[in-house]
Amino acid sequence: MSLFGLPLATLGALFGGAALVTTVLYILKLRRRRVFVPFAPLWQRVLLDDDANQLFSQLKRWLSLALQLLLLALLVLALGDPRWGSKNDGRHILVLVDTSASMKSTDVAPSRLGAAKIQLLKLVQGLGAADRMLIAKMDAGVTPLSSMTADLGDLTEAVNRLEASDTRVDLRRGIDFAKDVLTGLERSEILLVSDGALDKNVLRSGELKDTKCSYLHIGHSSANVAVTAFSVRRYPLDKSRYELMIEVTNSNEVSATVELRLLGDGILVELTELTLEPGESDSRFYADLGGVSRTLEARVVARDPSLDYQPSDNHGYALLPERRRARVAVVTRGNTYLEAALLLDEYLDVTHVLPDAYPPAGAFDVTIFDGVAPPLDERGGSALYLNPPAEGGPVARGKALRDFGFDTWDRKSPLLRHMAPGNIQAASGYSLRPEPGDTAVATSDFGTFLVAGKRRGHDFVALGFDPRDSDFVLRVGWPLFLLNTIHYFSAEESDYLSAYKTGEVWHIPAAGDDEALQLVDPAGNQRTLPVRHGRAAYFGDRAGFYKLVTRGEGPKQAFAANLVDPVESDITPHAEITLGAARPVGISGFHDGARARVWIYLLLGVAALSLLEWISYHRRMTV
Repeated sequence: MSLFGLPLATLGALFGGAALVTTVLYILKLRRRRVFVPFAPLWQRVLLDDDANQLFSQLKRWLSLALQLLLLALLVLALGDPRWGSKNDGRHILVLVDTSASMKSTDVAPSRLGAAKIQLLKLVQGLGAADRMLIAKMDAGVTPLSSMTADLGDLTEAVNRLEASDTRVDLRRGIDFAKDVLTGLERSEILLVSDGALDKNVLRSGELKDTKCSYLHIGHSSANVAVTAFSVRRYPLDKSRYELMIEVTNSNEVSATVELRLLGDGILVELTELTLEPGESDSRFYADLGGVSRTLEARVVARDPSLDYQPSDNHGYALLPERRRARVAVVTRGNTYLEAALLLDEYLDVTHVLPDAYPPAGAFDVTIFDGVAPPLDERGGSALYLNPPAEGGPVARGKALRDFGFDTWDRKSPLLRHMAPGNIQAASGYSLRPEPGDTAVATSDFGTFLVAGKRRGHDFVALGFDPRDSDFVLRVGWPLFLLNTIHYFSAEESDYLSAYKTGEVWHIPAAGDDEALQLVDPAGNQRTLPVRHGRAAYFGDRAGFYKLVTRGEGPKQAFAANLVDPVESDITPHAEITLGAARPVGISGFHDGARARVWIYLLLGVAALSLLEWISYHRRMTV
């Protein structure tokens, strides 16, 4: 037995001082009261009996003193916190608990993580007298939930705080964390609590050779169907329509029949029944859909529930880009082809203004300059220059061009999406001289005539000829070019990010000038995010729909996040794993009652002896 509280020398000093005081109190001579009685011979017999019993009375007082000293000894010993075992035999145990999405599987009740917590609480209660433990959750990151402590209350609270996320586990980070924590500690151990559905190839051979590794295995079934890919986009030229792609994977060893449900703004808009062979992934493409304003959710439901034990990957979330009306200012002396083309998009709010009346009142997303180039107003947004003059344009004008066309062009440029510019011919125009950082979008054999770039914080596109001096305005490419340019300026391109991926740091564009935003996660929890350079950074570990709220009555933003991870959706448990060159052994060194608090029993003994003394006192046995 060892003392884990006050040292023996301190306990001896405390007991010696308390025993001395108690003994002095017992040997003090009692001061007797003088009592006058009317007839002294009546008391002579009583005095004779008192003399006969004096020795026995003294003996009872010494027994009472011994009892008091015993009580003191027990109380002082309790301060030493005696326990079975040696202080030098203590282990330092780091518990890495897998809290990735696969631990939400329900093949064991109530879930894999729930079963792991029950097992872990038993291990905490079975810690040795000198053992210390640290509990950390491990998913896409590693988060310690306790210190390296022997306090059972702190460890129990840490276990109860374990919660699974919607991310993949990163074992590499877990092992790096373990090496940092256990460096320099004697008798160090790593206890991995997991279903084994993790990447074991991230460790180097012999990396954990000096550390004992134990493995607590959870789970027994690999049955699962999952949404492993989901994305959506609006059509650039018809924002009321959209298309989406979804992939469903069956990781069972048997075929599975599932319902694929598509919900738009919370309402069921599509229902498909799929039969997937073992290990099959089925990708579905839905084109030209409509009737949805903002949110899309895909759900898969297995007809046989025993074929799907993982609920968190049955959903895919996406957010359609907001159908916002773009404000466009057109600075022109009159151009029927330009005005007519802008009427094709109902989401354009067009304002026409003469060059002499520029700038108009209000703020605009895009300004189109037709043959003129006044200084761009700060409220004018991005700018499209058609046949810019020699002075005032964003790029210098070069030599005159005659009878030229699109001989080479950037086929990946969003400005020319869905176009075939090779057939366009212009009668006259000018070449443009791009500056460093500009992009030459289209070039003839005689020079560049379509340039994109940025000036003073505003995007611009410059076309080096008047469209009316070409057959451009007679082709379908003319309205496509205008609408593509406006969409390019408005940042509503076909590669719009409809959802973030969990387990990564998200850099979320933040509207407005606030330095901090309130994030509301899918569970309704709120937290404050700082904004730096127009973006808010956040490590996302939950799938679903999020909201960003500016302070006061500012605008609200929304975005979606998905798990969509085929690796994490493979929930096959592994009863044996290898960490580097080491194969984790079974769990040992945990015994019920190993951390029994002896001082509690000492205090109970003090209470029992006090009760006995109280009984003896009232029965006149010790007085």
